Amino acid sequence: MWPTEPSTDGRPGTRRSAADRLAIYLDAALDTAVATGSTDALEAVVELPAADERDELIALLAIHDLSMSPLWTTGGRERFAGHPAVAALKWRLEGALVERLEARASAFEVGVDDPVAAVRRIAAADLVPAVYGWLADDADWDQLVAFLTLEGGPDAGFDDLVALAQVGLHGGPKVTMGANYWDEMGCGDTTAVHTSLHDRLVAAIGMPRLPREELPASALERCATGGLLATNHALQPEALGAFGLIELQAGPRCRAVVRALRRLDAPADAFPFYEEHAEADPRHGKEWLDHVIAPLCGEHPSWGVRIVQGALWRHEANRRFFADAHERCAPEHAPLVARISGRLDLVGR
Repeated sequence: MWPTEPSTDGRPGTRRSAADRLAIYLDAALDTAVATGSTDALEAVVELPAADERDELIALLAIHDLSMSPLWTTGGRERFAGHPAVAALKWRLEGALVERLEARASAFEVGVDDPVAAVRRIAAADLVPAVYGWLADDADWDQLVAFLTLEGGPDAGFDDLVALAQVGLHGGPKVTMGANYWDEMGCGDTTAVHTSLHDRLVAAIGMPRLPREELPASALERCATGGLLATNHALQPEALGAFGLIELQAGPRCRAVVRALRRLDAPADAFPFYEEHAEADPRHGKEWLDHVIAPLCGEHPSWGVRIVQGALWRHEANRRFFADAHERCAPEHAPLVARISGRLDLVGR
């Protein structure tokens, strides 16, 4: 039996006409648990089938929100993050995500005898995806904003990701990750905190905030992969590989964005976020390889293959996302650009 009759906005009420989606029922069940204290609806959600991969990912991201989103935004739902029903659903949805990531990663042949060299090879394999060349040289303003809206920055939420990934480490790797985090915090200057720089970018270009329901499955998967790694301590080696890959690849991609911003005469506040990453991330990537991955693989040899696997997961999530973003933002695929441009008309350029 369905636990509730969701409305079109995900709240209990009239049955949704289009489809009975897992994410809608989970949303309603969490609201019911907060309002009444009863978890019957949550327990009924555990075995509900998802409509499709997007539905799975939106539901999983809602579960990650319980542990990762600012507490003042979760409305009491966070109390149920550890409930057995939520944990069981998280286990099921993350298992499906890992299965998809592993299936795609298996096509990438890379030796693991030297994990540092392997991660470096993975980073070099698709260092600057074609979409960034198009962005730098050909995209118009609306296409640029549409892409940046989807991309969300090279390391959205990376400060939290690196903080969680260092739990339990010690010595040099912990110090290196701490220094990386301090850079994310603007080295103590609140105006230079990377999230603050991103806020300035958003305001400068009038970037809209797309709800998850409007994002492609590839964008949802990329976000969910970060949540998967950040909320499962058992996947710490995979997290180190994935997050290290972010640092290794962000620099040249950000330089391409800066070229696009200059070519299109963007406002001054649009530049600092990507300029900072263009300069700092290549250094962070090298430090991550030399002072995090290398010593940890020396101390824990079994971690090497798992660190490489995590890098491959991120690589495959990126590859799928960037191909999708290019297709959706390029001139011959205008619907997404038109939708985002319509939102821009409301906020102004």
